[in-house]
Amino acid sequence: MDASFTGSVFLGMSVDGFIARLDGDLSWLTGETQGGGAPDDGSGGDFGFSEFVAAADALVMGRGTYDVIAPLSAWPYQGRPVHVLSTTLQPGADARITVHGSFAEAVAALNSAGYRRVYVDGGRTVRTFLAAGLIGDLTLTRVPVLIGEGHSPFGAFPADIPLEHVRTKVHSGGVVQSTYSVSR
Repeated sequence: MDASFTGSVFLGMSVDGFIARLDGDLSWLTGETQGGGAPDDGSGGDFGFSEFVAAADALVMGRGTYDVIAPLSAWPYQGRPVHVLSTTLQPGADARITVHGSFAEAVAALNSAGYRRVYVDGGRTVRTFLAAGLIGDLTLTRVPVLIGEGHSPFGAFPADIPLEHVRTKVHSGGVVQSTYSVSR
């Protein structure tokens, strides 16, 4: 599928590769199980997440990710168009987002808006954009915990997706963040 934009991924995940427990729980990622608040890179930062979002023209996510983000007291994507893939969420249900009923509809809207860099978030959404060849880079932040089972952004693809390592940084507490470019 052709696109005028490049998709970029920024995910927090367990060492065993999961982005959420099967029930959607993220306490292992947010530090809630250790009594902490938002994850911190050891120097008061957010592992580069704010900078990453600031460099994106728009965001696209699945309904499950939206359901986690929507109730937050502070909308983390202020000033960025947010597109949500959902067959059940009604357009206009939330003025902060644009709802698309299909992947093709979302890609067409992102293309017609002229976006250059789109932050792609959510397990199934990341997998779909990867399979379609619409992801240019991935930043994977591995939290030192094994959760055993959960949701993965990866799975069966029509073919291998070769990656080129760009950089790896080790943060306090054993958090390891690696960035890859997708080789096509």
